[in-house]
Amino acid sequence: MRGPWRHPARLLPVAFLAAIAVSTLLLLLPAARADPDGTTPLVVALFTAVSAVCVTGLTVVDTTFWSDAGHAIIVVSAHVGGYGIMTAATLLGLLVARRLGVRTRLLATAEGRTLNMANIRGVLLRVALIQLGFEVAVAVPITLRWWWSYGQSLPEALRNGVFHSVTAFNNAGFSRFDDSLASFGGDWWICVPLAAGVVAGSLGFPALIELGRQFLSRHRWSVHLLLTVVGSAALLVVGVVTYLAIEWTNPQTFGPMAVTDKVLAAIFNGAMPRSGGFSTVDFADMRQESITVTLALMFIGGGSASTAGGIKVTTFLLLGFVIWAEIRGEPDVVVARRRIAGAPQRQALSVTVLSVGVVTAAVLLVVALTDGFAFEHVMFDVISAFGTVGLSTGVTMQAPVPAQLVLAAMMFIGRLGPVVVATAIALNTRQRLYRYPEERPLVG
Repeated sequence: MRGPWRHPARLLPVAFLAAIAVSTLLLLLPAARADPDGTTPLVVALFTAVSAVCVTGLTVVDTTFWSDAGHAIIVVSAHVGGYGIMTAATLLGLLVARRLGVRTRLLATAEGRTLNMANIRGVLLRVALIQLGFEVAVAVPITLRWWWSYGQSLPEALRNGVFHSVTAFNNAGFSRFDDSLASFGGDWWICVPLAAGVVAGSLGFPALIELGRQFLSRHRWSVHLLLTVVGSAALLVVGVVTYLAIEWTNPQTFGPMAVTDKVLAAIFNGAMPRSGGFSTVDFADMRQESITVTLALMFIGGGSASTAGGIKVTTFLLLGFVIWAEIRGEPDVVVARRRIAGAPQRQALSVTVLSVGVVTAAVLLVVALTDGFAFEHVMFDVISAFGTVGLSTGVTMQAPVPAQLVLAAMMFIGRLGPVVVATAIALNTRQRLYRYPEERPLVG
């Protein structure tokens, strides 16, 4: 029994399940709900706990359902989920193996977002400091803004600032306001820091650490950093330009806004499909073209080893380079004059194909369990759950309990699936001392 539990592919889901169980129990407490005389259904507490720990942001009840204590439980769960429960995972690895083996260090890399596996204690501390630093950097301006400009008391503004900064950097998407951030859609001092926090969290700690060291030395950037930064910037531009072009005259979204507000709405909402989850407009009112682009952005997600979900931008771009090499007849896949090994190519293909299969099955299942929802809206919420995005067209809150449980499972799978699959493939790679005869079946 000792050997199998050391495998990160098994250890990581167990750690997340433990955190979800604790969060669920805490949310079931009377103090967690706004009405202490009411009751909290188990499904509501479980769904919210999964959404918080898996840093998603989808909800089945309004924000007013929870008390300040409930909001504190949610934001702490999101912080712990964003951090990847690294402390617990490392302690569990020490307990089982009595030492930090290669596999435990790989777990720290997969969920601890670091480039250096030599000093696990230093890695965990550095990750915590980076996470806390970005959360504070986002919290300060929005807290002051809510205090000075919206008449909130300092304690209330501080609660709102801390809550939203934590959920922004950890790409959790929870808001203490029933309309998400629609009431502040024209406020640059609130929307820009939150969008910046979402983008920073979606890059991933390996990219953030390397970017901090090599920011002015782009010729020394690794392929991972190059793909993450360039890909993230390109996808952000795609989202912003799409919303500006398509929603500019939509009377239900950007149409009634002033020009500057339209630009801000496009920037803010264009960053959210990366796994942010906040919104200043109702995505259900967007035009079909915008929804289609949003589906693609949510499925791709953010950077590898980040607080964002999806198949990851590096996976998506790597597959693009594989296809480009095949089209050109190149024997090797080359990125920035560096040859990509075959193992990462197979991992990227496996993660993508499995993800497509899981999402397709979940969409069909939710469609079968619900009635009266547009197919594209069901697909939107399913992919949002899988990508741990948190955006919704209203399906999640109105769906029956069985469909909500499917969405909860999708949040868990989407948060852990790509990491677990990639880690398992990497650890199970083995070298044979022989090769079978080659055959070339027809393709296409």
